[in-house]
Amino acid sequence: MVTHKPHNISQEIVRGAYKLVKANKGSAGIDDETIEDFEQNLEGNLYKLWNRMSSGSYFPPPVKLVEIPKKSGGKRGLGIPTVSDRIAQMVVTLYVSPRLELIFHEDSYGYRPGKSALDAVGKARERCWKYDYVIEFDIKGLFDNIDHALLMNLVRRHVSESWIILYIERWLKTPFIDSEGNKIERTSGTPQGGVISPILANLFLHYTFDKWMKTENPQTPFERYADDAVIHCRTEAEAERILAALDKRLKACKLSLHPDKTKIVYCNKTRTRSNYPNQEFDFLGYTFKRMFYKDRFGRLLFNFLVRVSDKSAKAFRDKIKAMDIHKRSGSSIKMISEQINPIIQGWLNYFRKFQPSAVRYNMDCVNRRLVKWAMRKFKKFRGHRSRAVEWLNALAIREPNLFAHWKLGMLPTW
Repeated sequence: MVTHKPHNISQEIVRGAYKLVKANKGSAGIDDETIEDFEQNLEGNLYKLWNRMSSGSYFPPPVKLVEIPKKSGGKRGLGIPTVSDRIAQMVVTLYVSPRLELIFHEDSYGYRPGKSALDAVGKARERCWKYDYVIEFDIKGLFDNIDHALLMNLVRRHVSESWIILYIERWLKTPFIDSEGNKIERTSGTPQGGVISPILANLFLHYTFDKWMKTENPQTPFERYADDAVIHCRTEAEAERILAALDKRLKACKLSLHPDKTKIVYCNKTRTRSNYPNQEFDFLGYTFKRMFYKDRFGRLLFNFLVRVSDKSAKAFRDKIKAMDIHKRSGSSIKMISEQINPIIQGWLNYFRKFQPSAVRYNMDCVNRRLVKWAMRKFKKFRGHRSRAVEWLNALAIREPNLFAHWKLGMLPTW
């Protein structure tokens, strides 16, 4: 094949990028082309993309803007690139990621290989036992407000390939197209939903926050997952000083703290401060707070513990309720299992890591829906909830793998 191109881009990396994009799934972009559509002429499409990127003639198409509801209320704009553009972004990510991984801070957990949100939660829990105060903070609209000029300065510091710099600049300037067909020009930010966006955001926050903390507050640990982070402090005075300095630092980098999601929290596990306004916080779906627990001798003691947050639990129950399982009397129990079990399994995998007993109430919600389904589907159970519960319990004993929570002994109860 012809390989004398202005930019030396491996065809194998383009193919590898396609495989990763396919594995991540995702919906169609502004051209309505799905992965399946793209695969109708896979070799031709991949060659065309490689050819354009290698010659410098690749121009990203506009990004489809979709508004999705936020857990805290309101809506968040999600940018969905086309399939071919996601592959192009993945190509650049594969080139850039290994070198940036060498400089990223060990306590940056978001969107990084070998690190996870649960790792961040576990480390935060461990440090809350050693430090009396926490600064919980969130950066307001990070993906919408990253300054392009500052970001590109950082990209050039670590990237020498002219074609990578060229395409990152083009992606940053690519406009949105909203649901009504309106074109929205972009002067800041990197689209939340873009393949390249997470690593660009991590690069920006590495210098804005991670490296700044290491230089200015080397004895003060933190955990950061994208724009959500906590800082551990020994005293209230130290927390107030660092928070004030952080506010100035972010403003200097053209970002700002989210006023409703930033606070100082007292988290000593033994000594109380009953008049202190903040004594718990949420981080990555978990609530950190002082709670009772039983030791191995059955004694009730206090500790600063971690459990699924009320918001996360409610979001799960709302999702299950919205599926209207109980109304699907035409479906078999196996059909319902195939639909909802992946959701249950994923949720349990994440939220049973810390204080697993706290998830039982949410599994009761699933069971109640299944009982209602059985009462609608079978005439013999109509008006007889106890019979439906007994039948489901017997089924759970015979086929415990039918639902993820049944395997854990979380069965329907009267």
